[in-house]
Amino acid sequence: MRTFVLAGGCFWCLDAVYRTMRGVQDVVSGYTGGDTAQPSYEQVCTGRTGHAEAVAVTFDETVIPAEVILDVFFTLHDPRQLNRQGADVGTQYRSAMFYADDTQRAEFEAAIKRAGDWWDGQIVTTLEPLGEFYRAEEYHQDFFAKNPGQGYCLAVALPKVNKVRKSFAQYVV
Repeated sequence: MRTFVLAGGCFWCLDAVYRTMRGVQDVVSGYTGGDTAQPSYEQVCTGRTGHAEAVAVTFDETVIPAEVILDVFFTLHDPRQLNRQGADVGTQYRSAMFYADDTQRAEFEAAIKRAGDWWDGQIVTTLEPLGEFYRAEEYHQDFFAKNPGQGYCLAVALPKVNKVRKSFAQYVV
């Protein structure tokens, strides 16, 4: 099993998408990249903790290649938007990849290069060393499945889930 920690806007969307993928064993929503220990959602929302909303995606590479996990990441959010995704604005919504070691850093660099081939404009996704990852509050875990009728889920998360289902059908459960 391998784990990638990725941030691309609200973690509800990333969580919703990755939970639909074959070979993904676990998705944990959380906070990383900042300097506040054990931050709360309310603290992270202020943009003053330095943390990004992120997901830790644990997957079986014999079922789903690492490149697919990363290409899905660049499909489900716009990596050209600096410190935002749509109406979600602030450094907590930045596009970032948090590498655990040099191997991951190289994989992430290669994924950014691939994404540059299909996105017009400059990719602003940052590569950051993985520090402490703090699990978000329980109500954020699997939020989309628990709240399918919630406005944000219908307007923002569902279109992303559908886009990935279409683009990566062979890897969708």
